Amino acid sequence: MPGLLAPAFFVALATPLAAQQASSQGTVQPPPSMRPTPSQLELSKMIWSTVAAVDHANRSGNYSVLRDISASGFQINNNPARLAQVFAGIRNLNVDLANALLVPPTFTQAPQLVREDVFRVQGTFQLRPIAIGFDLYFQWEQGRWKLFGIDLQPLQMTGEAPSR
Repeated sequence: MPGLLAPAFFVALATPLAAQQASSQGTVQPPPSMRPTPSQLELSKMIWSTVAAVDHANRSGNYSVLRDISASGFQINNNPARLAQVFAGIRNLNVDLANALLVPPTFTQAPQLVREDVFRVQGTFQLRPIAIGFDLYFQWEQGRWKLFGIDLQPLQMTGEAPSR
């Protein structure tokens, strides 16, 4: 299962040398001013679509679409077979990730730019009895934010649900 020991990402933030090599290969990124910070609605859509993609991959056993819609760095580090291994734990627990699409995400930390082209968002979907924790990285690539790193965790909720 993804987690601290086996996240489905390798966030290797580019060094100046890596950035220089990318520029020499013709993959020049637009300046930061052309990289819009996601609005609250767009950020929620990015999170929900990522969770939906993982849910579909878990249900079908086919992780190639999740990989294909992600940033190139994610694709390089994760083939479909590796993603199947990474998400085996959450899949084997039969966690229904589709339930996360019914509630808004709750952020545990303010979304932040960790690099001029990488955005990090952390939080939970407050579901009972098992909440879903997420730690997601999105990279600005080809004019849009694409999945760059992911960690989804089932979280046992403590305390009781609010009464009506």
